[in-house]
Amino acid sequence: MAQQEKKPASSGEPKPLWQRMSWLVLIWSGSVLALGIVAWLIRLAMNAAGLASP
Repeated sequence: MAQQEKKPASSGEPKPLWQRMSWLVLIWSGSVLALGIVAWLIRLAMNAAGLASP
């Protein structure tokens, strides 16, 4: 029978709330920034193709 090795928990306790919330804010900000860059690139491509709004 194979023995199962138990992996120890990295810290054993959950991280503080401020640290978890800061990761949430960082990931959210990164996704908003990425979406803004994609929208800007699409707008740039549309302007280059002559599809600009009046």
